[in-house]
Amino acid sequence: MKLKTSKSAIKRIKNITPRGKVMVSNMSAQHRTTGKSPRTLRNSAHSYVVSSANMKTMKKLIPGL
Repeated sequence: MKLKTSKSAIKRIKNITPRGKVMVSNMSAQHRTTGKSPRTLRNSAHSYVVSSANMKTMKKLIPGL
């Protein structure tokens, strides 16, 4: 039987680097941004690498990693 990829996990991933690191975007970047400072909005626009502690969970959700 095939292992299925979690579609909700795939939607949250921005990029997978050639070395296998998973890039995800910061939360709170697009919703309810009127009260936030421009600096906060700029910082939340960047993506970051998933930590090694969460990488085990990502590998369960996405079998192809």
